[in-house]
Amino acid sequence: MFCSNRGQRGGCGGTFALFLADVLPRHTFTATLLWKLLCQWLVGSSIKAAAQSLPLLFPLETIYHLLYRLRQRLDVVRCFLCRQQKAPDSSRPDPLLQTVEHLQSVFSSKPCPVTEFQLFFRQPFLG
Repeated sequence: MFCSNRGQRGGCGGTFALFLADVLPRHTFTATLLWKLLCQWLVGSSIKAAAQSLPLLFPLETIYHLLYRLRQRLDVVRCFLCRQQKAPDSSRPDPLLQTVEHLQSVFSSKPCPVTEFQLFFRQPFLG
């Protein structure tokens, strides 16, 4: 954000950072939508079925790309989560679903753990 001090405006001319926790930086996908998608996938729904149940304004390929980006960042996300709590035992073979369970256990009392991850660690969830 820029506090304009040009012309008739009485601003200070300084800049400051603004961090909105429900926004995934550089994405049009919100953290809440991502969490709803991951939760439906966690309970056994397919990615396509989960995406069709949400009010999305973009194609299914966008979701697959988003999940690919998340898979590329799992090492960073898991490190942050392990600092807070040991990973729960999981019978799931997919590392992404294991991470979703871990995220859910660390922020169990919150409605959107992805948002809470960004607030608590001051890090974008998708990098």
